[in-house]
Amino acid sequence: MISKKMENMVANSSAIRAMFEEGNRLAKLYGQENVFDFSLGNPNVPAPEAVKKAIMEVLAEEDPVVLHGYTNSNAGYEDVRRAVAESLNERFGTKFHFENITMTVGAAGGLNVILKALLNPGDEVIAFAPYFGEYRSYTNNYDGVLVEISPNTVDFQPKLDEFEAKITEKTKVVIVNTPNNPTGVVYSEETIQKMAAIMEAKQKEYGTEIYLVSDEPYRELAYDGVEVPYLTKYYDNTIVGYSYSKSLSLPGERIGYLVIPDEAADSEKLINAANVATRILGFVNAPTLQQKVVKACLNEKTDISYYDRNRETLYQGLNELGFECIKPEGAFYLFLKSPIEDEKAFCAAAKKYNILIVPGSSFACPGYVRLAYCVSYETIVNSLPKFAELAEEYKDIREQKA
Repeated sequence: MISKKMENMVANSSAIRAMFEEGNRLAKLYGQENVFDFSLGNPNVPAPEAVKKAIMEVLAEEDPVVLHGYTNSNAGYEDVRRAVAESLNERFGTKFHFENITMTVGAAGGLNVILKALLNPGDEVIAFAPYFGEYRSYTNNYDGVLVEISPNTVDFQPKLDEFEAKITEKTKVVIVNTPNNPTGVVYSEETIQKMAAIMEAKQKEYGTEIYLVSDEPYRELAYDGVEVPYLTKYYDNTIVGYSYSKSLSLPGERIGYLVIPDEAADSEKLINAANVATRILGFVNAPTLQQKVVKACLNEKTDISYYDRNRETLYQGLNELGFECIKPEGAFYLFLKSPIEDEKAFCAAAKKYNILIVPGSSFACPGYVRLAYCVSYETIVNSLPKFAELAEEYKDIREQKA
């Protein structure tokens, strides 16, 4: 008999993964080119050529016993952590040193490490809807309580009045994700400044420490010159979780890092706790080969012009068909308003045309659907006639609303 906690997790298993598996099934029936799968945020731009070159050089030049062995610290290779810190300092004007960096098994591994290090049972973790659904699972892993801030469907910037009202003496962590999954919105500097001021005031009011955890796998995917604020510059108790899954198109390699600045409360203890959490959660250390590879590729970026073309074509096409959505500023997701209240029924209707999209309720935002446009350009173009057929089904409803 599995645990009660896992029974609930299995019952509520990811709708995104289920839709992706359905896409594979439909592709076998109708052919890959006739299935328009927008379900999974799996990068489809190849990793930069420098990544392949770095892998070959590391394998050729490093002592294999050392390369494939455990690292001296669970936090990762010191030279890699130093290189990451120096790169961040150069980019953002920070003053990190290697001890501030913990190499992690992707951003997801990093979030689990930091939540393990911070949470006591019953501690509250605040997330702004719409949010990546696994935040609930990660919080539940350590007996925390996830507190949702309802979505601001005007521009999807956080609702700061509600945020301020929902902070309590039990609030330990606030998670932000910008550029955001699923909306593609980038939180503005003004939003971050106001959020930081609220958290500073609440810390003083309750005499507690509230940590801002910035989940940043999409940092490098920002369009039209949009600036993504670096959050440690606005609030001392900030911890950054980063992944190379999207910036270098390496989602399966599971490599990222945590930044725990000296300015964060109890930073030395927290750094040590993250080190131990990496071990006791079973990660032990981040993949050694990939640590060396990302060190060699810190200045490399995936070609986001590919995603940008998809973004422009899909956004323009859906708008012309009468669908309502905001233009994404980053990441590779588009959040579309369902023409009917039950967005799951809308997703089911879309599937009749072999269009696979994810219901917004998976992100705590019912009434919307997410499209991941990290697909081939041909998929975008060829899907639009099918979206036109789907739009025709709801033409009368849209006209009544208009």
